[in-house]
Formats: sequence, structure tokens, C-alpha cells
Amino acid sequence: MIGSPPPLTPPVANRPGEVRPPSRDRPSYRLMFGMMCGRSVGRRRSPSGAPSSTSTLRQEEEHGPGGAGYLGWVGPRGGPWPLEARGQPLPASWRCSRPRAAGDAAMVCRRRARMLRWHLCGRLGPVWMWKALLLFVAIAFAGQLLGVIFNKGSVQPAATSIFSSRDALGPSLGSCQPHSHIMFLKTHKTASSTVLNMLYRFGEEHGLRFALPLGYQLGYPLPFNAHRVKGYRGPRAIEFHIMGNHMRFNKPEVEKVMPADTFYFSIIRDPVVLAESSFAYYKEVAPAFRKAKALGDFADDPKKYYDPRARNNHYARNLLWFDFGMDHNANFSVALAKQGEDLIRQTFKLILVSEYFDQSMILLRHALCWPLDAVVSFSLNARQQRPSGMAGLRGGWMGKAAAAAGVGAGGGRSHGKPPPNLSLTEDQRQKLRQWNALDWFLYKAFNQTFWEEVDKFGRSQMEQEVTLLRLRREDLARVCLRDGGKPVEAQRIRDKNIRPFQSGLVKILGYELQPGLDNATRMSCLRMIRPEIQYKDVLDSKQFPQAPAPLARAGQQSQGLLLAAGGPFFRPESFRKAEKDMGRTLEEGKKTWSGNHLARSNQTLQEQEKRRLR
Repeated sequence: MIGSPPPLTPPVANRPGEVRPPSRDRPSYRLMFGMMCGRSVGRRRSPSGAPSSTSTLRQEEEHGPGGAGYLGWVGPRGGPWPLEARGQPLPASWRCSRPRAAGDAAMVCRRRARMLRWHLCGRLGPVWMWKALLLFVAIAFAGQLLGVIFNKGSVQPAATSIFSSRDALGPSLGSCQPHSHIMFLKTHKTASSTVLNMLYRFGEEHGLRFALPLGYQLGYPLPFNAHRVKGYRGPRAIEFHIMGNHMRFNKPEVEKVMPADTFYFSIIRDPVVLAESSFAYYKEVAPAFRKAKALGDFADDPKKYYDPRARNNHYARNLLWFDFGMDHNANFSVALAKQGEDLIRQTFKLILVSEYFDQSMILLRHALCWPLDAVVSFSLNARQQRPSGMAGLRGGWMGKAAAAAGVGAGGGRSHGKPPPNLSLTEDQRQKLRQWNALDWFLYKAFNQTFWEEVDKFGRSQMEQEVTLLRLRREDLARVCLRDGGKPVEAQRIRDKNIRPFQSGLVKILGYELQPGLDNATRMSCLRMIRPEIQYKDVLDSKQFPQAPAPLARAGQQSQGLLLAAGGPFFRPESFRKAEKDMGRTLEEGKKTWSGNHLARSNQTLQEQEKRRLR
């Protein structure tokens, strides 16, 4: 019949209070969800054919056209119709019907509709909310993806951002090749420990072999002998790359260890400032200093306190000249000083100046063709002019080591002494220059040469690179060090492995690492602040992994105390070898390292050293 729906399964009678569609065609979830959540599934028409408003439909569903409660969907002729049986929209002109006898039929319908609405809409939420949530997730994902793409080239991982940045390389060095055969004459009290730290770092990072001492110094204060190098097996039998521990320079013996293309360099300091530092460190070691109450007293009349025959008095006169392997007690003459200067120039390609340390590092960087970070450093072995007695150490391993060595924890033989008086008048400073006339001659000569090298490099270029060096040092200090990079007293450093050894009547300062560093950054920072003695032990254990276990910690500190006292330290296995070579070494000590009789020997010093080693 025209206008009638297609024939379907006859309706099944519902029990009282039951609402269900025909058994074969169930209403779709789209229709149910739309009904329960207040959505209009389609435009429905009233029996008259006009579109019904929401209020009209709701009224028809609740009360029906005749005012009674209606349930189910029926057509105008009373036949049932499935509620969107196969996903088809609900036909127009169908309405809620099936009158009930009881007046509460509409209420039952409303309650069930509310129950379904609560289960479906209340728990799952309306559809618009899910669409909004899906849109938000899509936008967030797209933003994150775009952020990764645009920032991929500029954002570096925190673990590699500081030591792997382009700033670590510094200005271009052209096409030069880095030097790997290096000999550094480590002079005393000239910031040489900081320079040695740079060599240690570069060599460790590049897997180079060090010419390490059997103890902690290469036979100092005796002239250097090749057999003082650990692992030495004959002239150039093993390739050594870097030599830099304390020695009294002896060129023929050094050439037995180092290759022919070795780059030689050293560092000097104003003899007056050097004397101040030596007096503070070695006051309880050098007899000339020990007798004087203050440095000014010593400067007023050095000969009153100085005995050239006394052991360790080389710290009190012409210490630079002595470290370069020449006789520090020789009477000054211009001809003698000029001959010593020429001797140094023949071997050493670069002499740095401690007072201009940053400029020296720029010249060294270009001479060695090293990246900027290789010459960036923190000042090591810096002193604080306070007494460093045994307080807090007497009961520990350091106090026991000091007692075993017969010296105080600060390197002295008495406890609780006040810091040395280092004040000087201008007249006293001039007297110290005269007393150290050979050192003063070297300082003036090589200071002039230094600035000639700066002029060749370019003053403007030097200023620019020094500025970059200092900025880089500040950046690394901010990342690596606590307290803004300020040196701290040793007892405040939590990690005992990086506490500096205490020498003399002043406190030696160190650094403490910033907490929370990643492993790679921490290792790089640790290399920059590791004290000289501990660093040498680390390199020794890497270079000689099969060697016997090192001495106990207290024993190591006892060695360091003897070292600070100015005496060379030999391990037991080296006693026999050292004594065998002693006669030849002392004979060489009567000459300079060039073989000329430029320097006369200190016979008393040599005899005392020979007796001590027996």
C-alpha cells in the first residue's frame, strides 16, 4: 500500500512495563545514544506531516496524541516499525504510541530513559566532549612533533652541551697538526701545577704515554737521569709522549727518553714573587728560611741565614736557575748569565710568564695546535695565608702519616705556627732581586722575548682570544664547580680523592664539584680540578695496570710529605738502580746539561744525597 512501510515481522506483545523493539531488527546504537543524550537523529514529523519541534516530540513521547502514555514506535496505521533496524534514519511521521491502561505508563518510560541516559551519557560523556578531546590530543601531538623538528639542530643533550660545543675548539688554528711529543720543565712556584694539569688532561683524553717518575718527582733535586722514568728500557726503546714532573733539567738524559721532535717549553716568574711563595711553602724545609723570622729579615741580610752547603737551601736562592740545571750558587756576571740564557734558548721553544698566564696559554695553544678547552684551566695549588696545623688531623691517616714522616701535616716540623710574614718594602724587594740576580736576568730576558712573541701574534688578536679564554673558563666554572668556582679549604671538600696535599705553613686550596652532573660532564670537570699527586696515581694505574698495588693511603701521603720537604722519593725497588747510577749522576752534576763547566757543584748536597740513598 502506498505510504505504508515494507512488511516486517509482526509485533510481539510486550509484558506490562516492558519496552522492546521487534525481535529481528534492534534499534541502532546511534539512535539510542542520540535519544538518550538529547540529540536529534533525524527530522521527525507529526501525524499531520509537519515537522515536530523538540518540545512537541517530547510531549508526544510522554503523553501521546490522545493524552495517554505511549510506548514504542508505530506508524499512522498502527503497524510497528523497527527503530533504525539497518542503520536507516527513522521515517518521518512516526511517533511514540501503544497506550497503556495505567496512568503511570509515561513515568515508566521517563524513568527508563533517564536510567539509560545516566548509564550512557553520564559515564561516557556527550559526543561533543569526545570530539573536543580528540582534537586537543591531535593538536598537542602536532605541536610536539613540530617542536622536535624545528629544535633538533639547536638543542643539544645536557650531557654534551658544555664540553662538546663549538666554543670548546676556539678560533681556527688553520691546517696545523697537534703536537703529541712534549717536554715541560716544571719549575717551582710558577703556576706549573696548573700547566701540568693541562698536559695530564690532554694526554689522558688522547691515550698518550707519560714519562712518569718512580715516585712523584724525577729524582729532584739531583740532575735528571733517564732511569728515574718508570718503564724506561733504554734510549728511545719505548715511545713516550709527555714528560712534565719536577726535575732538575739534564738535556742529554732527557733526550734518551723523549723523541727527537719533542716540543720543549717551561714557565718563569718574577723572582721576588717567587721568593714570597717559596718562603711560605718551604720555610720549614730550607734552613735559610727557617732561621729567618720574616721574609723581610731574610731580604735585609740573606748571607746571615744562607749556607750554600746546607741541604734544601736551593729553594732560597736562584731557584729558576737551579731547576734549569745550572749552578745557583755561581757568582753573577753578565757573561755567565748570557751564556745560561743562550743555553736555554737552544732547547726551549717557548718560555711562558706566570704573571701573564692567560696570554701564555694563548701562545701555548697556537704553538701546540691544541683546541681552546685544552688550555682552559682552574688555578691549582693556590695557597691561603693561614696556619695549617694538625687540628682535626691528628687522629686520622694524614696525621699518622705526618708523624711517620717526622713533619707536620702542613709539611713543617712543628704544630700551630702562625703563617709566615711575607711583607716587603720596596727596598727589600730590590735586595731580593740582587740576591737572585741570575733568576732576575733570566726573567727580564724571557719576559722581553714573551712580549715580542705577543707582538708577532698581534695585540688585538691576543686580546680577543684572551677574552674568549676567560669567558670559557667562567662557563666551565659555572657548570663544574660549587660556590661559583671559588677555591675552598681542603677540609671542606667532601670527596677525599680531590683534596689537595697540604704543604708548608699555609693552606692549599682546592675545588668541589657541582652535584648532579651527568657522568661525561663530571669526568671532564674532575680532570680539571684533580690535584697533581692524585692525578699522577690515576695515570700510573692506567699506564701500568699489571704493576704491584700502590702503597697504602697513609704511605702515599707520607711520600707526599717527603716530597714537599724537598727530598726526592724513591720506591724500594729503585734503590739499587739509583745507587748504581749515583756516581755518574753526581759527576754530571758538576757540569751543565750541555756538558760545559758553566756551573760548579754543591759538594755538600751531593754527598748528603748519596748517604741518604745508601
